[in-house]
Amino acid sequence: MLWPDMTIWFIIAYDVWNFEYTYCNLPTHTWYCGVALLLAPTFANALWNKGGWIQNRANTLAIWCMFAQVFPLFQITEPFSVLPSLYGNAVANGVTAFDMTKMTSAAELEAAGIVANPTAQGVVAIAAIVANVLCLAVIIKRSIEQKKNPYKNEIFVGTRDFEQAMARR
Repeated sequence: MLWPDMTIWFIIAYDVWNFEYTYCNLPTHTWYCGVALLLAPTFANALWNKGGWIQNRANTLAIWCMFAQVFPLFQITEPFSVLPSLYGNAVANGVTAFDMTKMTSAAELEAAGIVANPTAQGVVAIAAIVANVLCLAVIIKRSIEQKKNPYKNEIFVGTRDFEQAMARR
């Protein structure tokens, strides 16, 4: 499956947004889902698989979901658990990701001395908004220049990445 009009602009905006979501909402998933799973299809698209990002993303996500269902404790038990800087004080207090999964309320987290870092959350959230606004601006600018409707037409025709993707079909 090729999608030549899906450019690096969209891919980076999606990656930053998806990282923000996992960073702020699924802290034990941040490294595996928010970094490794996003970078694999992005690097493939950038280096050798132009236009195939969406298929690569689907494949890596499916493989990860199957793995995570078979080995659910993988990402929350030592030595593979990784907590982002968002919960940096958890590590300092000797709390593991597995311990955090047992805490079901904010009161339990606070009692253990675990407080999310709102500055880190804010920086990541603002970066995601900025990346997505820039992506939208580039798409709108290019569609206006070409007098094309981006919902009905490919607007990145003629770019190097588009042509490389089309050459693969």
